[in-house]
Amino acid sequence: QVQLVESGGGWVRPGGSLRLSCAASGSISSNDIYWYRQPPGKQREWVARISSGGSTVTDASVKGRFTISRDNTKNTVYLQINNLQPEDTAVYYCRTVEGSRFTPWGQGTQVTVSS
Repeated sequence: QVQLVESGGGWVRPGGSLRLSCAASGSISSNDIYWYRQPPGKQREWVARISSGGSTVTDASVKGRFTISRDNTKNTVYLQINNLQPEDTAVYYCRTVEGSRFTPWGQGTQVTVSS
């Protein structure tokens, strides 16, 4: 089963940007990849998806600020986040489906937005 590892989080001031990475242990060219986030004290929520063919969908609450993309040559999917706001503070996760089942949650990457 492919393993996914998130990275790229950190602390940023409001209005800043980050690019999160979701690196796979093997080829994910045939996989749809999903990004989620879990704000402190809240439920995990879906934010974006990219299909194997490159089609993207983002949640309405982040549309225009979040961009998902992929580089199959690097087995990596990215989540570009612009104009970060304090409410974007969360642990960000990626996952995919293999064998009709979602892969286990990884450790995620922490994004903290504050002044």
